[in-house]
Amino acid sequence: MADQFDVTLEDGDLLTEVELTTNLIIAASNSDERLSTEEIDRILGVLH
Repeated sequence: MADQFDVTLEDGDLLTEVELTTNLIIAASNSDERLSTEEIDRILGVLH
């Protein structure tokens, strides 16, 4: 009998969001000053 609680969950969008947030946290932690908008956009991969 299969265990109803043994479910593999993976949400690609959520994983991507967590990775981007982690990258921002790391960059902010390593910076002595506030991140500029341009730096944030670069970290997030925003194209202008």
